[in-house]
Amino acid sequence: MAKILIVDDETPIRRTLRDILEFEQYDVDEATDGLECISKVQRDKFDAIIMDIKMPKMDGIEALERLQILSPETPVIMVSGHGTIDTAVEAVKKGAFDFISKPPDLNRMLITVRNALERSELVNTTQVLRKQVKSSKGVNIIGESAPILRIKRLLDRVAPTDSRVLITGPNGSGKELVARWIHEKSNRADGSIVEVNCAAIPSELIESELFGHKKGSFTGAIADKPGKFEQASGGTLFLDEIGDMSLDAQAKVLRALQESKVTRVGDSKEIKVDVRVLAATNKDLRREIEAGRFREDLYHRLAVIVVEVPGLNERRDDIPLLVEHFNRRIAEEYGHAPKTLTPEAVVALQQHNWTGNIRELANVVERLYILCDNTITEDDVQLYVYPNK
Repeated sequence: MAKILIVDDETPIRRTLRDILEFEQYDVDEATDGLECISKVQRDKFDAIIMDIKMPKMDGIEALERLQILSPETPVIMVSGHGTIDTAVEAVKKGAFDFISKPPDLNRMLITVRNALERSELVNTTQVLRKQVKSSKGVNIIGESAPILRIKRLLDRVAPTDSRVLITGPNGSGKELVARWIHEKSNRADGSIVEVNCAAIPSELIESELFGHKKGSFTGAIADKPGKFEQASGGTLFLDEIGDMSLDAQAKVLRALQESKVTRVGDSKEIKVDVRVLAATNKDLRREIEAGRFREDLYHRLAVIVVEVPGLNERRDDIPLLVEHFNRRIAEEYGHAPKTLTPEAVVALQQHNWTGNIRELANVVERLYILCDNTITEDDVQLYVYPNK
């Protein structure tokens, strides 16, 4: 359901617009002036904004200018009872999606809202595609600390081979990035890297997901389907969260690794596969073996090479480089210039206890980028990174 913000100091206008928009099944919120509008946009996301020009505290034109910085992708429809051609032209020049005179023609208003929402959806789709294109242009492991340099040297030696690699490390530390780095530097880079999150697939479906199934083999199997092993043939199969795979599925994966063959569920035909397997886990698999939750023979098949990815607290020297990287990436996605961080702000980030590792740092940098002015200070870090202190 699209969410629309109505900004007008006249209660009857807000009530009329709310009634007609809610009748059209939109989620509606209200603000009485530009300042309240800015405050609401800082806390929430809106798909479109309908805003009056003449208002107390902050008029619509000034609010529009701020919105172009705060949320440039949100279409703003300006309305005014003092509408002139010059006013309309000024509003559109400053970034308004459209201009409607008061009292608004409700049919035209609805059409304009629909057009604005379509534009908003198109912008969002474009941003997603841009992210996908950027992420497909290669991966890079950011950092020059001693632990990261050791990993890079190891990966440079391991990647060109077909050896299986077990990647260990805490959640959010970059294990998936390591797997992609290995694939892109391998002789299989022209093939696909197929990822399987073993923790996200129910145990009763994991066999079908990995090895495929034959039409009619179970309820819902309406067509033959190749599994991930087949899809990755000629490339790389990345088994993420391998420590969460059931013992039954582990036995079948072990057989596939031993024989380089798979059999689809409901079929007897063996299919030859040529796959390099990379696996990752945040668990101590040796302890899992002792507890009877992981097969020792599968562990030794997977752990030809073991890459231990350190948590961010173990590589604090890399935080300035990582912050700069995320700052530039977020700026590109939002279509603005990167923010400036004071040296004290960077030091404060280095002193934080990063329990969520790289993933947490990326989220924090995006939060600071959105909520702070052009220069991010130590006070900003204390306010937005340590909210409970």
